[in-house]
Amino acid sequence: MTENGDPLENPIAERVNGIIKEEYLNHYRYPTINDLEEKLCQVVLLYNDERPHSSCSMFTPTKTHEQNPAIKRNWKTYYRSENSAPVP
Repeated sequence: MTENGDPLENPIAERVNGIIKEEYLNHYRYPTINDLEEKLCQVVLLYNDERPHSSCSMFTPTKTHEQNPAIKRNWKTYYRSENSAPVP
C-alpha cells in the first residue's frame, strides 16, 4: 500500500488490510479467484457499513463519514511534523 514498503507510511490501510485478512479471509478456502473476489466485496461492505469501530465511537466508517466532523476521531496518528520531537 506504500511506495517504499514502510507500513508506517499508511498505517490505516495496513490496519484495514490486516483486519480483513485475519477476521474474514484467512479462515476460508476459495475454489476460484472469482469466489475470492466475490467474498472480498462482501467483506468490504460488511467492514464499512455494518461493523462498528471503536476508533469511530462505535459507529461504522460509513456513518462516521456521513456525520463528519460531528463524530470524534479516536485513532492515533503516527505521523510527525517537521518540528516535533522524535517518537520514543
